[in-house]
Amino acid sequence: MTIDPQTQERIDYWRSEAFDSKTRQEVQALLDNDDHTALVEAFYKELEFGTGGLRGIMGTGTNRVNRYTIGMATQGLANFLNKNYAGKRISVVVAHDCRNHSDTLAKVTADVFSANGIEVYFFQGLRPTPELSYAIRHFGSQSGVMLTASHNPKEYNGYKAYGDDGGQLVSPADKAVLTEVRQVTAEDVKFDGDDSLIHLIGAEVDEMYLEELTRLSLSPEAIRAQHDISIVFSPIHGTGGVLVPDYLKKLGFTNIHLVQEQMVVDGNFPTVIYPNPEEAEALAMAIKLAKDVDADLVMATDPDADRVGIAIKNDRDQHILLNGNQTAVLLFGYVLDRWSNGGRLAGSEYIVKTIVTTYLLDRIAESYGVDCYNTLTGFKHIGALMSANQGAKSFIVGGEESYGYLVGEHARDKDAVVSCGMLAEMAAYYRNEGKSPYDALLDTYVEHGLYQEKLVALTKKGKSGSEEIEQMISTFRNDPPKTLGDVDVVRIKDYQLQIDHDLLTDEKSSIDLPVSNVLQFFTADGSIVSARPSGTEPKIKFYCSVHTTLDSKQEYAEKQVLLHKRIEAICADLGV
Repeated sequence: MTIDPQTQERIDYWRSEAFDSKTRQEVQALLDNDDHTALVEAFYKELEFGTGGLRGIMGTGTNRVNRYTIGMATQGLANFLNKNYAGKRISVVVAHDCRNHSDTLAKVTADVFSANGIEVYFFQGLRPTPELSYAIRHFGSQSGVMLTASHNPKEYNGYKAYGDDGGQLVSPADKAVLTEVRQVTAEDVKFDGDDSLIHLIGAEVDEMYLEELTRLSLSPEAIRAQHDISIVFSPIHGTGGVLVPDYLKKLGFTNIHLVQEQMVVDGNFPTVIYPNPEEAEALAMAIKLAKDVDADLVMATDPDADRVGIAIKNDRDQHILLNGNQTAVLLFGYVLDRWSNGGRLAGSEYIVKTIVTTYLLDRIAESYGVDCYNTLTGFKHIGALMSANQGAKSFIVGGEESYGYLVGEHARDKDAVVSCGMLAEMAAYYRNEGKSPYDALLDTYVEHGLYQEKLVALTKKGKSGSEEIEQMISTFRNDPPKTLGDVDVVRIKDYQLQIDHDLLTDEKSSIDLPVSNVLQFFTADGSIVSARPSGTEPKIKFYCSVHTTLDSKQEYAEKQVLLHKRIEAICADLGV
């Protein structure tokens, strides 16, 4: 692989005295081995904030996560804070997950902030991402940083940056921070921290956070009646183990089974291929335990505990995994039902989802007279909408198909801790009503329609992969499909050009959402395909959604097969 002049310039800079001897030696070793591919992959670009912040493979280079890329990002964020809050006391909250080097990178982050005169509330042990969001709001801090790569493979780490509302940075703040970061060189980073400005926090914040979540309970009487419902939980070696078991006990559940092998904190995630609850393999040990103890509900959280995957029993007493859309349907449906039957709906309530999340949620919200907002992909957009609506409208629940949900306004990010509690409560409530979550899911399909979704994610690694992804999305934009699954495409939404094009009338209208490289194709039968490059992984993603009516539960299996065939036909037309 040829090294272009700009990449070579970055390589040469990282061999300078601006970097420590270990870093210089690592770069020199790549040069000595004449490993051009490794050099290009490490230096061909600089890490930038995507939908989930800064994320990449750990190692040496501008396109890698290390003390210098983290240090420069923090220095840029510190410069932004000192400019925008000049003359005020500035504080940030810093936390980390279980990943390799997360603790040391968190300390680097805290040191750089404190060296710039910024006070730091520093979690003294690993904690879930949503607790960081809560802590920013609790302490009235101006920002926060979470060292995590969420559900990515073990080679990755990352950096989620938050604003003063407890939500991840959105435009224009994210762009302003990026501008500051781009101006920072390694020599500019103040690595020598001021320990007097770093305040250790821990158990006292845990207690306040869990107390806040406990107050969100909607059916405490059902928990009391069904406290012994059998629950299996796994944190997949991550931060969920710090708080979820205690939270479930605090709610009143007494029959909790932990996957002990995965309670062990380990950034190598030795029991799974990927620490991602979206993957069936990641829940295999939990499902095995569930069979042994005859569990009613299985839950597993990702390393930073902002996503949760679940399994429930079907009508044949088998444990089945739900996808993120199905879990959202159950969670949203339960919460809206309890709000409605509890007389809590006053006409100003709303729920939020993303444009690639099942539109069954829109139908459910409509049936309760509750507004449903659709945002761009990435929970930061949901958090921003919550902050914009604060004081004017009441947030009930939000979520996205990628297994992230939030109940309550204590945070501005997805929260698997509160989601685990609310899902367990839901299972207890339905059991108290003489049915199961599976029954509730099928009842929803009969009432509102059977929706089926499938995500196809194509991984394209490295520089060549990035270029291939750009070409693929460009091709779909410039030469969109005329039909999908032998059904005419009747509408196209281009969120980058911000154009909503009705192909039947040829009318074009503007899309009132931020610019994003997303395309949506709508067919005459109501199917939807969304295509977007991932902001945090080397992937291009295709979200397929189809639906039909369901007259009775007995039709479920047959209609599922029909919808599956429709999705397969759509994917064939897409070439994926």
